[in-house]
Amino acid sequence: MVKKINHIGVAVNSIEESAPLYRDVYGMKDEGVEVVEEQKVKVAFFAVGESRIELLEPTSDDSPVAKFIAKNGPGVHHIAYEVDDVCAEIARLKAEGVRLIDEVPRCGAHQTQIAFLHPKSSGGVLTEMCQMQH
Repeated sequence: MVKKINHIGVAVNSIEESAPLYRDVYGMKDEGVEVVEEQKVKVAFFAVGESRIELLEPTSDDSPVAKFIAKNGPGVHHIAYEVDDVCAEIARLKAEGVRLIDEVPRCGAHQTQIAFLHPKSSGGVLTEMCQMQH
């Protein structure tokens, strides 16, 4: 079951250009940048309370985030909910008839295991289930 909002993903053209808004203007704690090769993105996390804002910059023209920006422009891309066991959550959601993008977890930023739900099964919102590695 869902524990909390882990992060909200925001698609951006450039982390370098976008980061000052979150870090300097909003005063959020910068938790660093990393590249997630599998998803063809560079990500930056900014802490706000128990949650984070994740800036997503495409590293390739064929990345899902690049396609999202081309279609919709920069903006909110997804919401990620933290769960204890992403495999169990995938099985539970599948049994509930939820349409999944990922039926097997994949590696996410900050050494997480993640799985996405299709927006058509989640009220039009791209939704990520996220398991922290301890």
